[in-house]
Amino acid sequence: MSRRSVSVALVFPLLALLLLVSDSPYPALPGPKRDAPRAVVALGDSTMAGEGAGSYEPGTNGENGNWCHRSTKASVHHTRVEGVDRVFNLACSGANAEQVGLTDQVRNTEGSQARQLAAIAREYRVSVVVVAVGANDDPRFADVLGACLRAWIERRVDCAKAMADEWKARVERMTPKVERALRDVRRVLQDEGYTPRSYTLVLQSYAAPVAPGLPFDLQNLAGCPLRTGDLQWVRDEAVEQLSEGLRTAAKAAEARFLDLSKAGEKREACTGGDEMDQEWFTRLTIDFDGLRDEARARHALQESFHPNDRGYEQFGRCMSEFLATTAREASCVAGEDGNLTAVEAED
Repeated sequence: MSRRSVSVALVFPLLALLLLVSDSPYPALPGPKRDAPRAVVALGDSTMAGEGAGSYEPGTNGENGNWCHRSTKASVHHTRVEGVDRVFNLACSGANAEQVGLTDQVRNTEGSQARQLAAIAREYRVSVVVVAVGANDDPRFADVLGACLRAWIERRVDCAKAMADEWKARVERMTPKVERALRDVRRVLQDEGYTPRSYTLVLQSYAAPVAPGLPFDLQNLAGCPLRTGDLQWVRDEAVEQLSEGLRTAAKAAEARFLDLSKAGEKREACTGGDEMDQEWFTRLTIDFDGLRDEARARHALQESFHPNDRGYEQFGRCMSEFLATTAREASCVAGEDGNLTAVEAED
């Protein structure tokens, strides 16, 4: 029998098989439909949620115990990505790396952000995932600022001296937890049919909210009640070391990294003096109405020393620039016009 005859003999059975199974197609592959709208998703803690900017989404401003404080002015709402149709902010004030990843832990009445991401990834084509997390893990940055505030009130030795020795160790313990959270995000998207190249995963660090050199008449309860030595330590050491730990986590999880440690330079809380509109961070902020309500009183200082709406707008601007490049790493610094710009890291 000739080769042509053999080929024809094999083709007819294959055609018959295709006709037989045509009414029972293979199950659809996981993931969204090919024409699904594209989305950017934000995960993380207060810095990503938008704490300090006000305009909080209904249900996240203390209702039924939810204090996530997700703001409509958060940086993700200022992040522009070509072709994206929807923005989802799953970040929650107080969240740690475990809550961002796959966990049964519940915080602020909400569970795993990675699992929430999975639900979105089935309906939308997730193009970008931006993450800010780590400060609420071992570093407990908000507690450290609280300790420095108490040191000012009690006129004790600079709290920086008490923190400096253990801070590096705290950051080192945090780093693998953030890496694990990033890997959980990748695992969730892989389970939903995404490949690593089909989306961008970015970890951003934190900006220093305070700095030395502020007007003396604001170095008190009227603005920024922190001792000069503590202000300098927060800016020059604490935030820098925190960023280094996060950079290590991003590299290990093969995520891109945006360094915000210098993003607030000369725009920190209280540095503007009488011109508060020049600052990108909130000063000491007290919810006096909340103090009258037992359920809200413990959150009366929650907005203090977080970025404000101007700060989040600038962070979103810088993230937009970064996402428009192929750089693995960049830093947000002020350009000649005073706005933040993404400067690619040198190899």
